[in-house]
Amino acid sequence: MKQQAGWGMWQRVKGLLALLRSHHEDVPPHLRKPVIRRRGRTTELQFARGVGQSRMLAAEPDRLLIDYTRTMMGALLLVPRPSRIGMVGLGGGSQAKFCYRHLPEADVEVMENNPHVIALRKRFRVPDDDARFRIVPGDAARLLQERCGRYDLLLVDGYDETGIPEALSTQRFYDDCRDSLATNGALAINLYCKDPQPHIEKLRRSFGKTRVAVVEEIRQSNRVAFAWVGTPAVDEVPALSPAGCVELAAEFVRLRGLGRRSRG
Repeated sequence: MKQQAGWGMWQRVKGLLALLRSHHEDVPPHLRKPVIRRRGRTTELQFARGVGQSRMLAAEPDRLLIDYTRTMMGALLLVPRPSRIGMVGLGGGSQAKFCYRHLPEADVEVMENNPHVIALRKRFRVPDDDARFRIVPGDAARLLQERCGRYDLLLVDGYDETGIPEALSTQRFYDDCRDSLATNGALAINLYCKDPQPHIEKLRRSFGKTRVAVVEEIRQSNRVAFAWVGTPAVDEVPALSPAGCVELAAEFVRLRGLGRRSRG
């Protein structure tokens, strides 16, 4: 009898798990709830498949812990003094917090289409909206079409549990990224996918072959693509706070060839 009771309980548990999986699969990827994991002194934002999307050190919430996030900030070699920064994808807000703290003259606008991610902003110490920082809920693929010429710097790191969403993978999207840039503006995009080549080819069609550079991460499978319009001000020193300069010093040395390449 005990074995039968145990078997019956297990069947009910299996049925409940199947129901939960079915419900999860019925929810569009961009509306699925992320998972928060604590690992020692860090807090991670993950989606259902367990891939970390963002990581925060409790004692230093503005620090860029993941390699590719620092690489993306190498775009400051192309746009040393951005007055308007756009971001696609909030995640745990690593780059948003960094820019807000270390580029005090810049206006920062973040586009995020997952309300569950936005709801975690306080958990990840993302600043409240104010005169120079805001989170805009909605589909970045649509929002960018309304922001022609707005940004000096655009950082694209939009993911869900399936990877790079289809809406952020089209030729139209990359064209809109280009059109959203002000004169002499620059784009940095995280390409974490099995085959980045289609994305790179679309970037080249949008910006031109000589205005796209791709950097592979040494310790990760990410690639960061940079693209630019006009003539970047590569001889200027980035307008970072002293602490921000220290944090990115190694990246600026590693990426120093990026500025030379942008001059053609």
